[in-house]
Amino acid sequence: MLPFRSGRSLKLGASGAYFIAVIVALWVVAADAQQKREQKGKTPQSSPSAGANIPLPIGQEIKGLVLPDIDLEGHLRSKFEAGTAKRLDAEHIQFKGLKVTSFTPENSTDLQIDLPESTFNINTRVLRSQQRTTIVREDFTIAGDVMEFSTADRKGTLTGNVKMIIKDQAALAGKKTQ
Repeated sequence: MLPFRSGRSLKLGASGAYFIAVIVALWVVAADAQQKREQKGKTPQSSPSAGANIPLPIGQEIKGLVLPDIDLEGHLRSKFEAGTAKRLDAEHIQFKGLKVTSFTPENSTDLQIDLPESTFNINTRVLRSQQRTTIVREDFTIAGDVMEFSTADRKGTLTGNVKMIIKDQAALAGKKTQ
């Protein structure tokens, strides 16, 4: 018998329900970001020289490096706080114990990204990590084995054994809790 006649196509297992919840959560996060951009009127751009003036000589390792990412209007977009940073060559910086904090246009904390070990390409402004990375926001926590994040576009990917914990499902679905 065909799957549509038996009704099996309408049944969702636990994995199907989880997949739908993740899709809805990502859709809500994207809609929230778009709404914030529309309220602001335009998306602020980072200064083009932000990655070029990192005060770190090639081959040198320093501890406690803090790098702000400021847009052209002078607003703080994000902040990099590294346990240790080492300049590998003219284009790459290796970070250990990196914490990236992303801010909203109103200067409140948006995301906290914890990377045990990562590499930043100054020219492309892409941060890559091959170790387990955790991203925390007030309504969810997501972790994955491999992360790539573009600081210019503020877009990233998380792959390999990804686990997401949604803290308030009703808020993500748009329902008011009482």
